[in-house]
Amino acid sequence: MRVILPAGTTETALIDGISAAGAAPDLMEHTPSADVEILEYGRPTAAPVTPVSPTGCPTPAAITRAVREVVGFDLVVVDAGLAQPTNAATVDLGIEPGNDIREAEAVPDAAAIYDRAHGFGASLPDEEVVIGETVPGGTTTALGVVTALGESAGVSSSLPDNPIERKQQVVDEALAASDLEKGDCADEPLSAIQAAGDPVQPTVAGIAAGALESGAEVTLAGGTQMVAVAAVLRHAGIDAPLSIATTSFVADGQDDLEETCEHLNCALTVTDPGFDRRDHCAMERYCAGEAKEGVAMGGALSLVPDGRMDEVRDRVETVCARLGIDDDGVIDGAP
Repeated sequence: MRVILPAGTTETALIDGISAAGAAPDLMEHTPSADVEILEYGRPTAAPVTPVSPTGCPTPAAITRAVREVVGFDLVVVDAGLAQPTNAATVDLGIEPGNDIREAEAVPDAAAIYDRAHGFGASLPDEEVVIGETVPGGTTTALGVVTALGESAGVSSSLPDNPIERKQQVVDEALAASDLEKGDCADEPLSAIQAAGDPVQPTVAGIAAGALESGAEVTLAGGTQMVAVAAVLRHAGIDAPLSIATTSFVADGQDDLEETCEHLNCALTVTDPGFDRRDHCAMERYCAGEAKEGVAMGGALSLVPDGRMDEVRDRVETVCARLGIDDDGVIDGAP
């Protein structure tokens, strides 16, 4: 099994109060670079920080890494607009970080990104691929895209209390800046990304479309952000079978997820990792509603065979210890 992980950034993540992808705003642009290093090497190597929320919830990369150590899978990281360098090997498609969606163009070259990503996806030799993402602020850009498409899908949050009103305000400002109203991009899905999305979205969509056209089975690993990508694909006229795999943390907090996936003709897999069976801070924070998803976490958990999830929980503790996160969520040497 191959997991493809596009990783990028958007200035939208710096808007106050919309993301918990990092302990401090000035460190947030390092989060995707650190995520891919954790997934590849088990710890950050070039990135100066271990991504962790202000309350000590580690990045979902720690969970996906734990799954990788237990069940194993091949990994390809795609640079989808990283703002900071990473030591992990990446596929470079020439993608720049995204702008604040409140500017006139959030992703000026969305169509070109999609085309390059499509070529990469079509070249993959795999019969099955799982495509994830890491991009702080991605649930807000997802809301921007589904709104521009005219869809009514709800969005999740990396925060326990979803600041949906704040996100909606940002999206309203984004559409106004692009002289758009809800649904104006229904026939031009890449224009929705150009106006109110992030560079990871056309990367994931392009890879998925290319892989689907080459006959591969494609699973989009994530929640809100992958619903947005699925909507882009469906509005682009791509009707091939498509799956979404996410966590129970997303599904439990998003009442319309199943209905939305049915509307988009996407099979839905929801995995409960049983974190409520442990008292380690990392797992407790997920159960409290933090992070919920990201870095292909839901897709990775769906690969765990029956009877082996306890091994994953054990390995989560091991990975967290390696990252310097103790049972109480305190990080050694944290700034």
